[in-house]
Amino acid sequence: MPGTPRTQRGLLTRRQSLRAALSAGAAFALSACADNKFDFGDFGKFGSTSPTPPAAPGPGSEIGAGQVRVGLILPMSGQGGPGVGQSLKNAAEMALSDFKNPNIQLLVKDDAGTPQGAQAGAQAAINEGAEIILGPLFAQSVRAVSQVTRPRNIPVIAFSTDASVASQGVYLLSFLPETDVRRIVEYATSRGKRSFAALIPENAYGAVVQAAFQQEVPRRGGRVVVLEKYPLDPSKIAEPVHAVAQAATQVDSIFIPDNADSVVQLVQALAADHINLKRLQLLGTGVWDDPHIFATPALHGALYPGPDPNAFRNFSAQYRARFGQDPVRAATLTYDAVALVAALVKTQGAQRFSEQVLTTSSGFSGKDGLFRFRPDGTNERGLAVLRVGPTGPQIVSPAPRAFGPGA
Repeated sequence: MPGTPRTQRGLLTRRQSLRAALSAGAAFALSACADNKFDFGDFGKFGSTSPTPPAAPGPGSEIGAGQVRVGLILPMSGQGGPGVGQSLKNAAEMALSDFKNPNIQLLVKDDAGTPQGAQAGAQAAINEGAEIILGPLFAQSVRAVSQVTRPRNIPVIAFSTDASVASQGVYLLSFLPETDVRRIVEYATSRGKRSFAALIPENAYGAVVQAAFQQEVPRRGGRVVVLEKYPLDPSKIAEPVHAVAQAATQVDSIFIPDNADSVVQLVQALAADHINLKRLQLLGTGVWDDPHIFATPALHGALYPGPDPNAFRNFSAQYRARFGQDPVRAATLTYDAVALVAALVKTQGAQRFSEQVLTTSSGFSGKDGLFRFRPDGTNERGLAVLRVGPTGPQIVSPAPRAFGPGA
């Protein structure tokens, strides 16, 4: 490649060997979690940034017998557990098995769903020789873990959807709300949509989505005609809905980034306020991936971003065959993280967890499409655009097969 620096040429060679390993290990299914619900309550609720006093780590266990030790911080008890934690742990075991027992050992630590437990678990894993930490799930816990990993220059691949806890060396594997907004606005404007209305929930998730929406729409040549925020109390949505209805003749799209129950109620309220929803394009985010959305006729034809839904169906079938029950939606996160680590150990030598390798601009490919980590710890995802139908989502714009240059 003309003009490519020597170090970058070396990285390209490593990328090629990594992709070969991923292809050879067909079970390396890099997927992700479109279920942002896990972290909505964590946005903006961190309190003091001073170090959290360590607590005694919860019960731990080891999976695998390889030489490279990897910490895995999960909520095996307390908040989010034990069902969620066990499902995430099962998925990690699947990844090891599918990758034919790679040269890694997972040091599983129970954080009990608390920052104190996560920090103590990370410290225990580091004391036992962990070279990288996978998890935790909740934003406050990610921040607590980074306080013990950063001084030791140990990278973290965490599962929070809150981009504010990402930083150099603390990478987020989950789907981020900002990515959802970028993809759906990009697609809508590419189809000629230029005038947008928005109904935004008055919560931390809504604040993140609103900021991304107000930045992305003008960047794509559109304008936000009206944006109304509504409270969590469903009895108080009439006023913001009416404000949007008043401006409905000036817009061609309405963006409603909320969970299924709220979206269904809002759409019904818009229809009751005499808005012709068939004339407008309804847009959402990844949290629309819910049976209640598909069962609502007024939402048929609406669009939202997400991974190819066939990927999780295939993953679920494999999980059920092994464990006799359905996985939680976030189970793909631990599967993907463990599979990624296994591939890096196999192909990247002593530089396996370096920033240069983890932030390679070509990214990583798998069942749910592409992702790559940015140097600031956030990620970029290759998302499809899905249309709501009575039988489920239908892909109207496939996810990209490769990233463009740069991160």
